[in-house]
Amino acid sequence: MYFKFSSFLALLLFTFTQMSSCTAQNQKAAQTEPSQSSQMPILQTGAERMNEYLPLLKNRRTALLVNQTSVVKNADGQFVPLADTLISLDVDVRFLMTPEHGLKGTVSAGDAVGDGQYDKRRNIPVRSLYGKNKKPQPEWLDEVDCVVFDVQDVGCRFYTYLSTLYYLLQACGECGKDVIVLDRPNPHDTIDGPVLEPQFRSFVGMVEVPLLHGCTLGELARMMVGEKWIGDKTPSLTVIPVSGWKHGDDYSLPIAPSPNLRTDHAIRLYPSLCLFEATEISVGRGTDWPFEVLGHPTLRGNFSFTPHECEAATRPLQEGKICNGFDLRTTQLEKGFHLQWLLECHRQMHNATQPTCWITQPTFFDRLAGTNQLREQIGSGLQESEIRATWQNDLEKYRKIRSQYILY
Repeated sequence: MYFKFSSFLALLLFTFTQMSSCTAQNQKAAQTEPSQSSQMPILQTGAERMNEYLPLLKNRRTALLVNQTSVVKNADGQFVPLADTLISLDVDVRFLMTPEHGLKGTVSAGDAVGDGQYDKRRNIPVRSLYGKNKKPQPEWLDEVDCVVFDVQDVGCRFYTYLSTLYYLLQACGECGKDVIVLDRPNPHDTIDGPVLEPQFRSFVGMVEVPLLHGCTLGELARMMVGEKWIGDKTPSLTVIPVSGWKHGDDYSLPIAPSPNLRTDHAIRLYPSLCLFEATEISVGRGTDWPFEVLGHPTLRGNFSFTPHECEAATRPLQEGKICNGFDLRTTQLEKGFHLQWLLECHRQMHNATQPTCWITQPTFFDRLAGTNQLREQIGSGLQESEIRATWQNDLEKYRKIRSQYILY
């Protein structure tokens, strides 16, 4: 009997010791390893942080500048248009404005978005900022007290949603109207490429930032107002920041921002391929892989495709022709502006007397690049490292300006 009781006490003591050791190890692990919730913060776009901006809209006549990306999640986790949500919450929405590609994001690139539209379901006018007008008209703004901007960008200077925001801020500054920007992450969050030179300013390059500016549109709004790039008359600006995202974080867009940027990979390639839009080389518009393939009837490469007209590409380059070139759908590359395909196509297609003859729209190419130096550097046969070296002083100056306005 004594032996059994002693054995029981020994067993009990051993079990208690092991339990204490495990508890101590678990407590130590809890102190040294972040919890799952801290590893995966919940991302909320500015539009989803309604408690932050609904009070700013109370009893105020409001216009929305929105498109298909302007959504919030409902209680079931489904995406609902911001306009519907605000109207259901009795916000006094007087009209909608839309950028390039229209309210539904289906209009082909470069095609005018029609004026005089009316949203019968919501019973409000829809006014185009990519047709006769690219800037909100004073008579429109007379109807409202403030404008809410909520559009997803991709981080490139020549992506025209930035230019639309520029004109919105300028118009509201001139008319004394408030602007509320509901911020969204930048999926191509890096700084790269040449900085825009003022003489190449156009709707595909309104402000003196790099080709890849490394900002959200909310941050760029702050920059444009703070640096008075929109002029001396600046609006009262409120930016509702994203929660749960910071610079350097990846972000996968839940909704395509335009008809031909359908995948994260296309967005990653877009900065490097968009300048081909000013050449005779197709970037895959009119195929199932826009901005993921590259080709021309005379190029040599490992892939071929044939562009055809469709809703997303009403006049695709090289329509109906077999284009040879490069399948980039599985190409792995870091975020940034890559010159390798421009230089390779130049190597194959230039001639001695007209080195950049394959750049059929040189003025447009220079506006996209923000400078004529890049076209001249390609034509002179410079290596990528030599070209990149010429950007660095301007990029450093830009970084100092940017540091004053970043939110994340």
